[in-house]
Amino acid sequence: MFHHKHPYQPFINSDSTKLIVGTLPPPRFSTGELLEKDVDFCYGSYYNSLWLFIDEIHNLNLRYDNSNEAINQRKAFLIKNNIGVCDIVESAEREKIDASDLGMKNIKLRNVLKYIKDYSKIDTLLFTGGNSKNGPEYFFRKHLKTHNLKLEVVSNEVPRIHQFELDEKRTIKTVSLTSGSGAANISISRLPLYKQLKAKNPKFNTFDFRVMQYREFL
Repeated sequence: MFHHKHPYQPFINSDSTKLIVGTLPPPRFSTGELLEKDVDFCYGSYYNSLWLFIDEIHNLNLRYDNSNEAINQRKAFLIKNNIGVCDIVESAEREKIDASDLGMKNIKLRNVLKYIKDYSKIDTLLFTGGNSKNGPEYFFRKHLKTHNLKLEVVSNEVPRIHQFELDEKRTIKTVSLTSGSGAANISISRLPLYKQLKAKNPKFNTFDFRVMQYREFL
């Protein structure tokens, strides 16, 4: 059984207004066996693509390698744009050493609500995936339930938007972005909006769709 511990602490500062919330990076980030284009930082997997979307939106000309410069580029972007990262899974066990969310067992969650309370400017959570089992929204719903809180629907259109009342003075919005994983390409291809855009422009693809979606929130 592989003990999969999150290799990174949450990256948040006092001016953060948004939090990107995922689950766990691929196991190689915990074992230190990075690939040539991986960056040793949150969402550093070249094949996850989150930073590729951000790079495309903001024209950052990011490096994709194991260098400190690549890490610092990403930190600088997050700080400048008041964005933090706080994945919800602290650790899990896996029988098969892969990045599948469904493969996680004996899962220990981080107390994301505590981070939201500690950093009072946070008003939006950006989930890198929806409410499918062992996805970030799925775990966050469980997390809220233990505190007698729940998400209320704001919009059921993709990306789905919810909110919850943290206290009388703070309403937190959540946005369930389409996952950057290759497995999500099938679900994207079934969306009416994607089909419509693809029909208008045959060159339009799932990468373009995510960039279009993420641009509004990142």
